[in-house]
Amino acid sequence: MTLEEFLVQTRSEVDAMVSERMVDGAYLRAELAFTDIVIQHMAETGMTFDPQILHIERRIPANGPRLKLNGYAVSDDADQLDLYVTLYEGLDTIQPIPDSEATKAAEQCLKFLEAAVTGKLTTAIDPSDDAYAFGLTVRDAYDGLDQIRIYVLTDRQAKTRVFKPRDVAGKSVRLEVMDIERLYRHWSEGKPRDELVVNFEEVCGTPLPCVYVPGENEEYDYALTAIPGQALRQIYEKYGARLLEANVRSFLSQTGKVNKGIRDTLRDAPERFMAYNNGIVLIADGAGLARTADGSAGIAWLKGMQVVNGGQTTASIYFTKRKHPEIDLTRVRVPAKVIVLHAHDPEAEEALVGDISRYANSQNAVKVSDLSANKPFHVELEKLALSTYLPDGTGRWFYERAAGSYNVLLAREGTTPARLRQLRDTIPASRKITKTDLAKYAQAWAGRPQLVSLGSQKNFERFMADLANGSTPAPDVVAYKRLIAQSILFKAVHKIVQSGGYPAFRANIDAYTVASLSRLVGDRLSLEAVWQRQGLSPELSAWIADLARAVDAALRTSAGARMVSEWAKKDECWTAVSAARLPAAPPGIPELAR
Repeated sequence: MTLEEFLVQTRSEVDAMVSERMVDGAYLRAELAFTDIVIQHMAETGMTFDPQILHIERRIPANGPRLKLNGYAVSDDADQLDLYVTLYEGLDTIQPIPDSEATKAAEQCLKFLEAAVTGKLTTAIDPSDDAYAFGLTVRDAYDGLDQIRIYVLTDRQAKTRVFKPRDVAGKSVRLEVMDIERLYRHWSEGKPRDELVVNFEEVCGTPLPCVYVPGENEEYDYALTAIPGQALRQIYEKYGARLLEANVRSFLSQTGKVNKGIRDTLRDAPERFMAYNNGIVLIADGAGLARTADGSAGIAWLKGMQVVNGGQTTASIYFTKRKHPEIDLTRVRVPAKVIVLHAHDPEAEEALVGDISRYANSQNAVKVSDLSANKPFHVELEKLALSTYLPDGTGRWFYERAAGSYNVLLAREGTTPARLRQLRDTIPASRKITKTDLAKYAQAWAGRPQLVSLGSQKNFERFMADLANGSTPAPDVVAYKRLIAQSILFKAVHKIVQSGGYPAFRANIDAYTVASLSRLVGDRLSLEAVWQRQGLSPELSAWIADLARAVDAALRTSAGARMVSEWAKKDECWTAVSAARLPAAPPGIPELAR
């Protein structure tokens, strides 16, 4: 698929999302649909956190500079903030975007940030405005932020993608552009780590001395090296979670036995770190070799560098240094095994990375359930999606077990324009479900909206834990159809909420409405009828619209002065919403058993 074909496909996805969410003349703006598509992709690939759509566009004061925001993401520890501002044209051909226009959009987002931090935003708007609650959150959290990024999202092609950082209230703010070409590289290859290039000559001042062993087969080359602790800290500071994308584990905490030992060694005996620590395992998509000062072989750079074993070591070094600035990392060396992949088949590469992760990790136990994409549940679900047709006998749903596999399917089998159209008709993007999508739909129906509100990754972890505990049986055709019916329900609720005039916190309203629906009529609602209809009856949709309004009111009332999106993560929130007066199901809904 070419870049221009990808642009056309992206526009069609935006148009489809807009048309899907059109109800009674209300519609989703194309700019926000594009924003939603891009930021959800960024979250799935580890580039950002749990993103939220929040459209703010106004002048403060009335004759002041223009402020604009399309969405945001806050890290779990509230120490990192991403802001998104969008420039969407709905183009069919590749067009450039001048740097001046991209920086102007970034400036409008910077103005929003400044107004929030200084309190001008909350002073100028009504407390009932959803921008008010977010403005307070930014103001109160600002002193504790370690990283702030502004992303300009656009369907045009940018000349410059990273601009000089700006200063806002004493903190540096990074400015980046996610343009259509950058997005194309991410989606078409399914490997966003391709952009992650670590230049050791810049970070360390010299190539990393190494023993380099060219591969005797076509899968990988191999190298042994040692990375300075200060360099590893800087790399993690720059790339964060993206560096650990292929790692099967997240950073546990500094109180665990292994991580506590790492912390104590860094503080008390940094020169012995290399002797005590087992080291880390890196994979990369490419490597550049150079000569060190003494003429020996060295690694100059790694492209697509990922830590597949040693995420605990890497994060411990970063967080220990941040908590104890007096620690001397110049005395620390971290042993590293580097595997430079040759695989060109995404599925083969994924399997190889999974095996490397499985066998390399030993410092903290790795459960088989951590290797989510290769877990039998997901493999079986993918097979069922490929073999189970809709009631019309022609269409299918697509379960994206491996990231990017939907686009790979279109590129591989859409060899002619007619064949591509047929594929999109048979398996449209609206019937694609990712692993995190599935977890969201299933958890909401299971009555766990507070887990869904934690964000896609944390909710998925809880879902995977249930799989590991055996509480979710292996899927068969009946179970698959029930899961798809739950997906249809959630998507229908999402469409109703998007068109209902709710200015913010729609993701929380979605999850709590589905959970409330399940609590009220889950034992009576026929998921088989939803599967057969591949949608909801007008009667059920009308009741859901009433239910969503009541759920929204219950969320806001129970939240009080708290931000709804944070309150929605609490068990107490679900308890409060469950106790609220919600409209009962009226008679005459076809999907409900009498």
